[in-house]
Amino acid sequence: MLKTLGKYIFMIELGYKYINIFKKTFFHPFISQKPAYTKLSHDRQAYSNSVLEFLNIEVKVIGELPKKDKILYAINHRSLLDIIVMEHVFSLHHKTGAWIAKEELLNAFYGDFFKFSGCISVDLETGKGLLSFFKKIKSTLTKVDTLNIYIFPEGERNKTNKLGKFQNGAAKIAKANHLEIVPVFINEPLEVVFKNAPYAEKKVVHVHVGASINPDNLENEYIEFMNKAKEANK
Repeated sequence: MLKTLGKYIFMIELGYKYINIFKKTFFHPFISQKPAYTKLSHDRQAYSNSVLEFLNIEVKVIGELPKKDKILYAINHRSLLDIIVMEHVFSLHHKTGAWIAKEELLNAFYGDFFKFSGCISVDLETGKGLLSFFKKIKSTLTKVDTLNIYIFPEGERNKTNKLGKFQNGAAKIAKANHLEIVPVFINEPLEVVFKNAPYAEKKVVHVHVGASINPDNLENEYIEFMNKAKEANK
């Protein structure tokens, strides 16, 4: 009980500290989009690195991230730890980017963390909201030539052992903005990893990065990549 409570207290207190750090960049009157997204990415990564250090989790990357930017990374999603693990991976490869998040996420109790840290939100309830979202993506990518897009194609956290049905957002974003899609598979069930953290001995989790895949066949090619990753990890 104390172990569980301690990690939540640590993450929440650190999270509120970083919300204030994010706000300084988010509300800065003179900073342009490119340095703002770079700074917000670095701050998210610093938060994530601190959390993984506290939980005593090490991330092993199998495969290589592209050297170039303006990539859409399609990632499976089972745990709140997924973002933290991926921010750590991106920090190791000097990547900056923005997460795609549902509008409702920004209204949750931890919503300010996402609202002010550089996420791009989408209102799925209205056609106007979707149109505004796609315009913002295109405008941002035009102004920030180092930006990468991070998305969970399943659309929400999947609490089963199987991959959830992909939504069409990832493919649409990639095609509309001429982005390559790079699949990423987090092999360990991070909801279980997080439940048992922090660890007395280092806990290693594996993140697989694949070659770019076709947006017109995103789900099938992702499944093929995922199955190969699982086999390689046995």
